[in-house]
Amino acid sequence: MLSLAIAATAHADEGMWLFNNPPLKQFKQKYQFEATPQWLEHLQKASVRFNSGGSGSFVSANGLCITNHHVGADALQKASSEQHNYSKDGFYAKTNAEEIKCADLELNVLMSIEDVSAQVNAALKSGMSPDAAGKARENAIAQIEKDSKDKTGLRSDVVTLYQGGIYHLYRYKRYDDVRIVFAPEQQMAFYGGDPDNFEYPRFNLDICIFRVYENGQPAKIDHYLKWDSSGPNDGELTFVSGSPGRTERQLTVDELADRRDREVPNWLQMFNRREVLLNAWGQRSFENARRARHDIFGDRNNCKRYDGYVAALFDPEIWSAIEAREKKLREAISRDPKLKATLGAYDRIKKAQAELVKIAPRYDYLEQERPIAVGYRGPRALYGTLFKYARFLTRAIDERAKPNGERMAAFRDSAKESLELNLFSTEPVYDDYEVLRLTDSLTDFAEKFGGNDPLVKQVLAGKSPRVRAVELVSGTKLKDVEFRKNLYGKNAGALRAAHDPMLDLARMIDGPAREASKGHEAQEEIKRQAYAEIAKARFAVEGTSTYPDATFTLRLSYGKVLGYKEDEKQIPPFTDFAGLYQRAAEHDNKPPFDLPRRWLDRQAQLNPATKFNFVSDADIIGGNSGSPVVNKANEFVGIIFDGNIQSLVLDCIFSDKQARAVSVDSAAIIEALRKVYDAGALADELEKGRGN
Repeated sequence: MLSLAIAATAHADEGMWLFNNPPLKQFKQKYQFEATPQWLEHLQKASVRFNSGGSGSFVSANGLCITNHHVGADALQKASSEQHNYSKDGFYAKTNAEEIKCADLELNVLMSIEDVSAQVNAALKSGMSPDAAGKARENAIAQIEKDSKDKTGLRSDVVTLYQGGIYHLYRYKRYDDVRIVFAPEQQMAFYGGDPDNFEYPRFNLDICIFRVYENGQPAKIDHYLKWDSSGPNDGELTFVSGSPGRTERQLTVDELADRRDREVPNWLQMFNRREVLLNAWGQRSFENARRARHDIFGDRNNCKRYDGYVAALFDPEIWSAIEAREKKLREAISRDPKLKATLGAYDRIKKAQAELVKIAPRYDYLEQERPIAVGYRGPRALYGTLFKYARFLTRAIDERAKPNGERMAAFRDSAKESLELNLFSTEPVYDDYEVLRLTDSLTDFAEKFGGNDPLVKQVLAGKSPRVRAVELVSGTKLKDVEFRKNLYGKNAGALRAAHDPMLDLARMIDGPAREASKGHEAQEEIKRQAYAEIAKARFAVEGTSTYPDATFTLRLSYGKVLGYKEDEKQIPPFTDFAGLYQRAAEHDNKPPFDLPRRWLDRQAQLNPATKFNFVSDADIIGGNSGSPVVNKANEFVGIIFDGNIQSLVLDCIFSDKQARAVSVDSAAIIEALRKVYDAGALADELEKGRGN
């Protein structure tokens, strides 16, 4: 079945396209639609990236921004307390004064794109070692970012595309005064719970609405999406503008095989372990459940997502299609005498990947938590908010002493504002929750490397993981924002003089962590150069009218509102409010299919025919959560919140036979705001584009 879909991709609605290289020809030939430069600029500047790991869009001239509840959940959790559980119970600010300022949320709006490939590549000289080449490239990138930030004042990121084939400079307007306006109950945002996650039909009001401020006032937004309260129609062409996190469609077969056989199973082991731990702890009290709610959701979501991903890679039909894709390109390269030498790049990638496997354990546990679901919480061996602060402080001070071009990317001058927003977050820190997570991650570390490993002995300091975790959490002052700010402005000597156990631990493992990172980066540099060669060969064979893999940067996807067939049953594209109440009744209104009291009380006031969720064949992936769905008139008609189970294959290969993007209909949002949540003023602002 899939092979037929793969063979037809030339005619399918495939692609996560760059805004400076959209598929204009496909739009015109297939849909008789011309996307003007003005149309594209408006959508680009109305689109928003959330640093908590998702997408969104401006929907009023007064700074309203809409995303998913599960994208906003990090901010809701940090704003909550034992007295006010905004994530579980929902929230609505009837006035600007009632809006809740977020602890550390940053929103980015892409203002411009510039090709800087020539500047980056000019730094690489023939005969350079991988280490020297990597340093030269990073120095060039750091200088480009700094010059741009100094000149424009905008956040400036050099983005690697086509695995190193092209480098673009993305300039963003930052908003870091972001306030919560509205969120439904989590039960309505995630109706059906884990059983319905990545499934369809769905009945989810997965939205969260914020407002951005500048100079203490609601920001004035020129580019926002006008609201279409009727939503899209069956078969209608729609567009999705968001920041998909990561796809791997251009990776070699050898690298994807390692993902399938080693890397993803390792991630799954970590997520499964954490889910069991946090679920058991959360069941001990309502307050425990509140504190762990967001992390449990993330772990469960990742378990299901990566279970589906690895299952797709073990599907013989999918794997055959992946092999055929690479074989086709390699054969085309081999037929061209000018390109034939590029085939050696595949062998270099295979060899580098084998070396990475040897380095991976130390790197994974000491340096990187991969993949980061929502925000960074420290490496796998030392998971928690407090160690995260310790690492940020230690490295910020150490890296600041180096020339800007030699620093780690997160500590360059161009990233200073984002680093400080994270480091000086006012999110609450709970000792018991920190001890729980740190105990488990230390245990995981010791189990992986053994109790006799010298570094394990150093980290545990002759104590059990539990006793060591208690010692670290109870002894640190890093919970105090002012303590962090004070140390941040000082030098390495001040860090040592603080005699803070968490900071001492961060300094102690920094050397081994950096060593693991250095070895990892050396092999990644070999791969980067090899992939750049393959990318140039691909351009020569296929032209430059293809899209790169996703990089958590703004992309444009498109597709029709379209149902599909599953197990010989036709799945319609829309669900409605009547279906929601029917689903609740079928399950005796029991969790996770229970309805909040106000939804039961207001049932008679709702129009049962109002469309709730819908599916389209737009090309999306994780990170697209919260992306606006717009029609040809650039009007907001829905918001992406999930994909169906068949869409999990989209990480590595495209298929539109059954894979679908799942959205909340704009009609459902207005109906719920007016008739369930008594949020008529908010609905008015959405429909009019401005407040009173």
